[in-house]
Amino acid sequence: MSEAIRASLQATSKLYVAMSEVLAEPAARAAELLIAALKGGGTLYVCGDGGSAAESQHVAAELVGRFLMNRPALPCVALTTDSSILTAVANDYDFSRTFERQVEALVKPGDVLWALSTSGNSPNVLKAAVRARQRGARVLGMTGRSAGKLAELCDLCLCVPADSSPAIQEGHLTLIHILCRLVEEAMFAGPESGAR
Repeated sequence: MSEAIRASLQATSKLYVAMSEVLAEPAARAAELLIAALKGGGTLYVCGDGGSAAESQHVAAELVGRFLMNRPALPCVALTTDSSILTAVANDYDFSRTFERQVEALVKPGDVLWALSTSGNSPNVLKAAVRARQRGARVLGMTGRSAGKLAELCDLCLCVPADSSPAIQEGHLTLIHILCRLVEEAMFAGPESGAR
């Protein structure tokens, strides 16, 4: 069992090295996209399914709450949390429209839709990205190596160089923490900071 654990940790270490080689510049551009939207008065909307839904909520928690700094809250909404909307849309229309309808209701020019899909092919995430672009918002995607159809709908897509969902989600979480830190520092340079 300890060998399996060691192998898993070593594989994750190799993934992070690969990410540092291919994603440093794209992630910097992603941070700039998010910072520009927030400085312009925009809101970040985040969506994804399953583990990516949990990561969407993680993003919102870090930005509305705090990451490392004590500072004012930032406008960020996870579109994965309202069970009444999700079940109503799934029941009355189709599950693939659960995020699209919320984007139609909430998203405006100057906002960013932050869309997570390990495959890049989740139908409800793709429809949300299409609607966000129609409404004049920017789209930041996070996928795995294959990128899928989502990459074509994004202003910028961060493709973690992995093929399994767990590894991709580990990469996404690391990128989320990096982006939250960069956003927080850019928006609030100087406030008293401290780790939770």
